[in-house]
Amino acid sequence: MRAFKAVGGEPLFIRRASGAWLEDADGNRYIDYVMSWGPLIHGHAPPALVKALAAAARRGTSFGAPSPLEVELGERVRRLMPSIERVRFVNSGTEAAMSAVRVARAATRRDRIVKFEGCYHGHADPFLVQAGSGALTLGVPTSPGVTRGASGDTLIAGYNDLASVHRVFDAHPGEIAAVIVEPIAGNMGVVPPADGFLRALREVTTAHGALLIFDEVISGFRAAPGGAQALAGVRPDLTCLGKIIGGGLPVGAYGGRADLMDLVAPAGPVYQAGTLSGNPLAMTAGIWCLDRLAPRLYRELAALGSRLAAGLADAARAAGVAVHVNAFGSILTPFFTDRPVRDYSSATSARTDHYAAFFRGMLARGIYAPPSQFEGWFLSAAHTRRDVDKTIAAARGAMREVASASVKATYHRGRRGHGG
Repeated sequence: MRAFKAVGGEPLFIRRASGAWLEDADGNRYIDYVMSWGPLIHGHAPPALVKALAAAARRGTSFGAPSPLEVELGERVRRLMPSIERVRFVNSGTEAAMSAVRVARAATRRDRIVKFEGCYHGHADPFLVQAGSGALTLGVPTSPGVTRGASGDTLIAGYNDLASVHRVFDAHPGEIAAVIVEPIAGNMGVVPPADGFLRALREVTTAHGALLIFDEVISGFRAAPGGAQALAGVRPDLTCLGKIIGGGLPVGAYGGRADLMDLVAPAGPVYQAGTLSGNPLAMTAGIWCLDRLAPRLYRELAALGSRLAAGLADAARAAGVAVHVNAFGSILTPFFTDRPVRDYSSATSARTDHYAAFFRGMLARGIYAPPSQFEGWFLSAAHTRRDVDKTIAAARGAMREVASASVKATYHRGRRGHGG
């Protein structure tokens, strides 16, 4: 799904990676800003992590039974995110979101959930919906194989649009089990929350007896050691995690208030299970990664992120290309649009053809950016200022190519329009 259809060309097949670099099957090297879509905050294959994984593998790759490693990682998660009083490990962010919603429905004895246009919570059936003509429209499936029944209890609101949230609750009193939201949107490109938006969601859900679920699969331990919820000062009822707590291995987790998590089997009646959940390799990687989330790391990543964001914006400006760069710490997205991006509508105003041309220009210059306009760029501890400066230099050339291609396209359209 993230393999070049949106940008054209043939997808790269990667044979090895180290630090901030990838090498493809043809031997080409690239500075990587995908970083496995976020989890590699310490870079590709840190030697100490590889050593720890090798030692764990020698002790066994999967037991089909609990191990002390699950407890160790769970304690670290709880310490970093106090809203998570109990945590349950799964194998993916999709599983985490699906399970959190199941708990919310069981706790409230309600069926409907609210998600936000442009936010992504995995590929479980209830989440594969889009908005209709208004915020009150019931979800319409966006993938073949998803039934109207599966998505019919999913309501859509506008991200950063509190009025739309109120309209949804007013239209469905006593029916909504939970609101699920990316506290920092990352799946329509990076879109930070408006001031007070997350706190207002906390107030609205509390007032209506619904639960608030933060999907921090991307932002958890990326935005800050305590995630976006720590920065916003908002305590959700349930949180979904992934990415970094597996250090590049398949992992997910959900957790929250003890009374809610005690509903999950075997303590309670809500079923959820997975043979490889909490496997020792993923737990080892998670412990290693979380133990190295120091304040200095976040300062350095934020400085690199600011430098890269400013450099991309300057390169676009110099070439006369309309670009707005949204950045949050170590994550950013350059949107090829002339308007600020604060929601799904403004994000999708971006010129995907311009981004595709930019992507190809960057790839030709040894920079591997996300092959989609609507994804985040991720920095890691392995990236250096020299890497960022090389990327900015590449962007100057790529932006000039975008501008040139745009001028040529305009000329040819004009010629056709005049019978040329």
